[in-house]
Amino acid sequence: MLVTLAALIVLGTTCQAQWVVYDPISNIQQILDQAENIAEYVDMVDNQVQQITQLGNQLQQLEQYNQAFGNPAQILNVTGVPALTSDLTRTTLGQTISAVERTSDGVAALTYDANGLYNQIGATFNTPSGNQIQRNANDYKPNEAINNATLNYSNVTANVLQRRQALKDAIASTTEALQSATTASEVQKLTGVLIGQNAALAATDKEIDQAVDVSVEQDIENRNDRQKQATAEQEEQKAEMVESFDNYRTSFQLNTQPPQFPTGNQ
Repeated sequence: MLVTLAALIVLGTTCQAQWVVYDPISNIQQILDQAENIAEYVDMVDNQVQQITQLGNQLQQLEQYNQAFGNPAQILNVTGVPALTSDLTRTTLGQTISAVERTSDGVAALTYDANGLYNQIGATFNTPSGNQIQRNANDYKPNEAINNATLNYSNVTANVLQRRQALKDAIASTTEALQSATTASEVQKLTGVLIGQNAALAATDKEIDQAVDVSVEQDIENRNDRQKQATAEQEEQKAEMVESFDNYRTSFQLNTQPPQFPTGNQ
């Protein structure tokens, strides 16, 4: 009997060790914790989706921006730039008045006829007795200075007219390119070129004005010199006349004694 009771006790202990204990409260908490983790993961995935969507929208906006404004670094061959830079770097053709005066030696003035408009005076002339006299070329330097100033004006005008036509053609091409421009960057660059071309066109007109000023200034100097020479000549003639009268009085003394007439007693 005692053996049977001990066996039952041992068997009961062994069976109790194999039973699983179920705690409802703990199990529910585990389920809630797992649900909370799943919710947080879903929020994280949703945030990532929103970020990806925002990045996609930003990328699309950048693409639209590039299409509208363009990349200035890729617009290298701008219409009108070569012609504009060529004109701006061209050496000025017009001469200054000092250059006109330095090249005037008077020789060319003796044979200048303005393409047949005037008669040449020639380097020599004949006297009534048939003697040939060489003209003094230095006396004709002011005349040659005027001729050089006129030639300078003619050369500048011809050059300006040619450049004006080239600039007007370039402005027309730039305007057409501006009309068909597809990006804001291209429009800005073409607008800058167009402003430069119009400025260059106005500058060429100033070159003609400068050439006219040289001619006018040289003519004023010539007239001033003629007046100066005339004043000097009058002064010299006056001094010569005074000196001549003084010499005449010295050479021919007037008799200050009263005249004496012979009488009948003598």
